[in-house]
Amino acid sequence: MSFNYDELLTVTFTLFAVIDILGSIPLLISLKSKMGVIHELRATIISGALMILFLLVGEKFLSILGLDVRSFAVGGSIVIFILGLEMVLGIEFFKGDEDAKSGTVVPIAFPLIAGSGTLTTIISLKANYSTVNVLLAILLNLVLVYFVLRSLDRIAKFIGPNGLLAVRKFFGVILLAIAVKIFATNAAGLIK
Repeated sequence: MSFNYDELLTVTFTLFAVIDILGSIPLLISLKSKMGVIHELRATIISGALMILFLLVGEKFLSILGLDVRSFAVGGSIVIFILGLEMVLGIEFFKGDEDAKSGTVVPIAFPLIAGSGTLTTIISLKANYSTVNVLLAILLNLVLVYFVLRSLDRIAKFIGPNGLLAVRKFFGVILLAIAVKIFATNAAGLIK
């Protein structure tokens, strides 16, 4: 299979919806205020590397570890659920670290940007679309991710503290709902 413009659009928008970088803005702003700084380029490169690695060897890697895609999705859903609880309840589970590198990797690059939903979606897309189109879609989404990460301060100023609090609570509930859906969809197949 080779490059196909229609496939590229379909895969790009599918990944855009799953990555949901726009919906993650309130959480990213909150994490940035705790950590002091987010290394935008590092977060983008690490999440991109995870996505591309999963595109190329994801299923084989999980099977070597004795895991399946469902187990991976359930684990990621728990992390997303905890982040959603933090946003809604204002309880701090993720502690700020003196070294922003660690926060840039977890939870920003993984699981927020390249989470279980994104990685399992990439495996599913690879089964239906050309690898070239999936790879290009990943790269296009990474450009948007980098732009959003670079613009967090401007977005926070535009929304303001009260607006940010309201948006943060709202998207916290959305994250909780996404986590529950991912968990419910995948957990049933794990219990035998």
